[in-house]
Amino acid sequence: MFRIMGSMTASVRPLPDFLLIGTKRGGTTSLYYDILKLPNILTLFPSARHLPKANETKGIHYFDTNYWRGERWYRSHLPSKWARQRAEQAHGGRVVVGEASPYYLFHPLAAERAVRLVPDAKLILLLRDPVMRTYSHWKERRRNNAEPLEFRAAIEAEEARLAGEAAKLKADPTYYSYAHEQQSYVAQSRYIDALMPWVERFGLDKILVLASEEYYADPSSIAQQIATFVGIDYVPVELGEHRNAAAGEALDGETQAYLQTLFAEDNARLEALIGRSLPWT
Repeated sequence: MFRIMGSMTASVRPLPDFLLIGTKRGGTTSLYYDILKLPNILTLFPSARHLPKANETKGIHYFDTNYWRGERWYRSHLPSKWARQRAEQAHGGRVVVGEASPYYLFHPLAAERAVRLVPDAKLILLLRDPVMRTYSHWKERRRNNAEPLEFRAAIEAEEARLAGEAAKLKADPTYYSYAHEQQSYVAQSRYIDALMPWVERFGLDKILVLASEEYYADPSSIAQQIATFVGIDYVPVELGEHRNAAAGEALDGETQAYLQTLFAEDNARLEALIGRSLPWT
């Protein structure tokens, strides 16, 4: 009912002001629900207050896996212009809307799709130590009984699993690749390669790159940075709830060293691009 209502009123539902585009297993869920506590950031439509579910909708996944559904479907998830106006009157200042779909960063068509529809949107990335992101991604798949291979075997099998998948995604907008989204453990940790299509289309000035290690250490500071970046006043609220942690054994030293070497050049290129050091280097 709500999605039908939203689609019927799509023309009065402004597009989002910001996208939290990645990274998977980088803390995007925790960060998104934290910044939703800021009164000048609105929830997606409909709010969980009107639904029998515990949490607000986080990501729409339009620019990756749901693009075939069309723009009206995308807009159906966004608050109406009247909801924005009421919120601005209530809070006495500008309000913004955003969504968090962490596969956007890695999907080969997401940047081009996004720039065509939301060229003025601000982009936020929350990046994690690529070694630990890779391992956490695998642990999540194992926890869900979706990955039969041990960690080293899975990363060794990755190249064969992903062979040709990006080309298929580009050729067919309705194609979905489980391997590309869920078994790309190493590939999704090569941040610089995934980020460049977004930089080329949106420009670096519209992209805020954050580190999840810094977010968990000081969530209020990160929230203030985001508020400034998206153009709203920052109101102090209680932040820092850690969601979706993937429990499991610690990564062994040999594999950790192997991955650190594997990602060293990517990290150096990323730091050169954004002009600052990252906590895991």
